Amino acid sequence: MKHLALSTALALGAAAPSWAHHSFSAQYNRDEPVKLTGAVTKVEWLNPHVYFYIDVLNAETGKVENWALEMGAPAVIQRTGWTRTTMKIGDLVTVEGSRARDGSNLANARAVIMTETGKELGAGSSEDLTP
Repeated sequence: MKHLALSTALALGAAAPSWAHHSFSAQYNRDEPVKLTGAVTKVEWLNPHVYFYIDVLNAETGKVENWALEMGAPAVIQRTGWTRTTMKIGDLVTVEGSRARDGSNLANARAVIMTETGKELGAGSSEDLTP
């Protein structure tokens, strides 16, 4: 009985990441690119994806909107030059990516440009990897 419980727990644990993962095209629209500039309000350096949030001024409404930007997994973006301290709250950034299909203030980031230094970093986008 103890072995059955352990086997079940291991099987469920192994399957959990696949439940959380999604296809790029299921969530994001390649045909709706976004280019956003704003101040970083939050950074979540977690698996399976790193997320960061920026405040962006909506030119049409004059209101500030908070956008969530998805990047690749921590290990993936570290290979492109990121560290946990590359982006800090208050940093100004410009992000290029693809907007969420549901029209929410969510996008998959392709590139992040650090305004202060002009340095452009890849964001580990899954756009070219998944259908």
